Amino acid sequence: MPAPFTSLVSVHELAAQATPAWRIFDCRFNLADPPAGRQAYAAGHLPGAFFLDLNEDLSGPLSGLNGRHPLPDPQLLADKLGSLGVGPETQVVAYDDAGGMFASRLWWLLRWFGHTRVAVLNGGIQAWAGSGHPLVTERPEAVATRFTPKLQKCMRADADYVHSHLGSPGMLLIDARAPDRFRGENETLDPVGGHIPGAINRFFRDNLDANGCFKQAACLQEEFGKLIKGGDAHAVVHQCGSGVTACHNLLAMEVAGLSGAKLYAGSWSEWCSDPARPIATGP
Repeated sequence: MPAPFTSLVSVHELAAQATPAWRIFDCRFNLADPPAGRQAYAAGHLPGAFFLDLNEDLSGPLSGLNGRHPLPDPQLLADKLGSLGVGPETQVVAYDDAGGMFASRLWWLLRWFGHTRVAVLNGGIQAWAGSGHPLVTERPEAVATRFTPKLQKCMRADADYVHSHLGSPGMLLIDARAPDRFRGENETLDPVGGHIPGAINRFFRDNLDANGCFKQAACLQEEFGKLIKGGDAHAVVHQCGSGVTACHNLLAMEVAGLSGAKLYAGSWSEWCSDPARPIATGP
């Protein structure tokens, strides 16, 4: 049996090695137009792909204090995945049309569930179609199975953890948002601009090359190595606006061989909902 794919899978690898037992998920989404991803899926998707919606499937209910994309109820998502044929040994592949921006959320969620046989399609649907592979409109059918999440609690950090570790050498907070939003400028998604004090900025799109694929592992290792300054990857906590693009940085670190970082899923949208939490602006 070939080794499972646990971070990225190329178009060539997917086309050559995928079997009917694999599960492929279309994770396309548009923050400004939530129905657009589902509409794009209906217009054409990878053969055998099912659709998962960021808001409906990969996030939980909003309370006004838990961020824009709180983590889903683990059992509800596990039941959904099981109904689509994902079992404990299933190879899962996630893709989107945004350089892995949304697919990496599913990648992280499955790893949080203890399921490591999950990879993001490098280059997304553009790389697939650009290589001459077909898109289809047929919706696949699945034989349901049982999928039981085994939560890896060490992969998460909550607001209390982040707050209690501010200024501590035991935590390096990395913010995946665009530099202007990190500085507190041009904030259009959240009611307050700025960043968590002590955080450093690593725009998630810096993980990609000019073709929209992840940079080579050695390059990512060098770049993230400079950020963590030779420190322990386990001390890193990734965040962004709502716990989505932070998963892209987590995936990039995994590609680089730097495992063990945590996700602060509530991220800036949760952090800034409490006026008692400190805020920084500028570089």
